[in-house]
Amino acid sequence: MRMSAWIGIALVTILTIAGPSDAAQLSRKKAIWGPVLRDGASQFPIYRDLGVGIYQTTLRWSAVAAERPVAPRNPDDRAYAWPQELDVAVAEAQRHGIRIALTVMGTPGWANRGRDPRWAPRDADDFADFVTAASRRYPSVRLWMIWGEPTKPSNFQPLRPDHGRPLRGGGLRGPRRYSQLLDAAYGALKRASRRNLVIGGNTWTAGTVRPRNWIRALRLAGGRRPRMDLYGHNPFSVRTPRLSGSPLGNGYADFADLDTLSGWLDRAFGARRRLRLFLSEYSLPTGHANHEFNFHVTERTQARWIRAALGVTRRWSRIYSFGYLGLYDDPLRPDGLQVERGLLRRDGSRKPAYAAYRDG
Repeated sequence: MRMSAWIGIALVTILTIAGPSDAAQLSRKKAIWGPVLRDGASQFPIYRDLGVGIYQTTLRWSAVAAERPVAPRNPDDRAYAWPQELDVAVAEAQRHGIRIALTVMGTPGWANRGRDPRWAPRDADDFADFVTAASRRYPSVRLWMIWGEPTKPSNFQPLRPDHGRPLRGGGLRGPRRYSQLLDAAYGALKRASRRNLVIGGNTWTAGTVRPRNWIRALRLAGGRRPRMDLYGHNPFSVRTPRLSGSPLGNGYADFADLDTLSGWLDRAFGARRRLRLFLSEYSLPTGHANHEFNFHVTERTQARWIRAALGVTRRWSRIYSFGYLGLYDDPLRPDGLQVERGLLRRDGSRKPAYAAYRDG
């Protein structure tokens, strides 16, 4: 870390501590994705002003452990190259009283027969060893998400499309491999600390395998359900986030279908468990067409929907946290199709959504 960056962090922190006292109260119900630093300055004072209780980021096994470690549960093994940015994020989060949720994903080639990082490891214990090392490296981290959107083929393999029908035969291979990873990671993280919370499932609104079919298919070899503390879901939506809307149907689940999704979970995992929902990603692009989403809204609609989503989150105890993706609008693209998703514009000015998120 350059000295100038640390000076920037210190100055912003001091100014924030001495600044106005009208910042939103930190809430576990609010989570966000965004940068650790911007132009050398910590962004955590902004997260604190927004009332963010959970900062989300990704830890890629494939990047940290390009070579097989000799002592895989030891974070000081020479094979491990822990990301400096994450070290800074953990320190800044602790300084500002914000928790961190880590999404762990991406398999190194030595663990999946030389395939790309989407492919699950041959042995789930290798992944369990890595999350053990990560939990020892970052003992203040208590929220662990096991893979991001594994129902998307660009994120996880093996995976076969469900074509709208319950998975059978070879189609079960993907969710069963994922279940092994999840359950092995759960055991490892609970051995490391009973305070660790494990987020599993991690579906999104649609997917090559739809949420309903994915939930049905999550089983271990003996038929037992994989263990988890929270069920992760990314409820992207093109309609107002309220629970009274008509179901999308066909096994899909956007924000308005979260009550339906909860019913699927209760039927699969048992109503007595009542797995709470960790809504990791929700994002609303503004202004114009973009390369990632098939819709966009006005800045006022973005603010209104964020306020509505946070209202549901606060009122309904079934939702553990609501995560927004992300703090700033994306960088410009030559084709002009960048995603204007932020609570802040690229120049740092606030959209109406900033106040809606802070006050919601």
